[in-house]
Amino acid sequence: MKKNFAIIGLGRFGSSVCQTLIESGQEVLVIDKDEARVNDYMDIATHAVVADAQDDEALKSIGIRNFDHVIVAIGEDIQASILVTLMVKELGVPVVTAKALNEYHARVLQKVGADHIVHPERDMGIKLGRALSSNHLLDYLDLDDGYRLAEIDMTDPRYVNKTLDELNFRSTFNLNVISIRRGKEMIISPLADQIILPNDQLLIIGETRFVTEFDGKMNKTK
Repeated sequence: MKKNFAIIGLGRFGSSVCQTLIESGQEVLVIDKDEARVNDYMDIATHAVVADAQDDEALKSIGIRNFDHVIVAIGEDIQASILVTLMVKELGVPVVTAKALNEYHARVLQKVGADHIVHPERDMGIKLGRALSSNHLLDYLDLDDGYRLAEIDMTDPRYVNKTLDELNFRSTFNLNVISIRRGKEMIISPLADQIILPNDQLLIIGETRFVTEFDGKMNKTK
């Protein structure tokens, strides 16, 4: 279902969110007080506005309350981030996601009403560290309620040249296999008799602890 988003702040984080939302077919308004940044997104975002988001009259004139979701992506100015988050919530925006620079910043954002808080730098560092410490984990996405979607490179000889039925992911590992990437081929919802070949990439989903356990088993030798 198409939603309308407003992104306040066009730094690296805000710009990336904008491009991703546009690619997924969403309506996106971007707001920044830097005219040069806004001009860069005139032909990318649905709408682009030069405005100081710390001015509540400017937010009202933009109609910020009419957006389904506002992302406060302000960079290094913690005071501005907190103030804008408070203002958009008071103006009646139903869902606000705010970027936090540190844990203290995150706690304050939560207190002023942010519905979701993201830590891009911290989360990317954690993600990179986990990927570097694993020989098989290519990528992952943490979902709500303690679940994880992960892409695993099947190079361990103990788990290849066997069918999904033989490996029995659901019973043995408490995981479900969503798809198999084999070179340029993508096998969606593979059947139980599908053989796992060396260097196949499996997209699996399950509770985070079970994904972590499986990755640990893959990293261990016989």
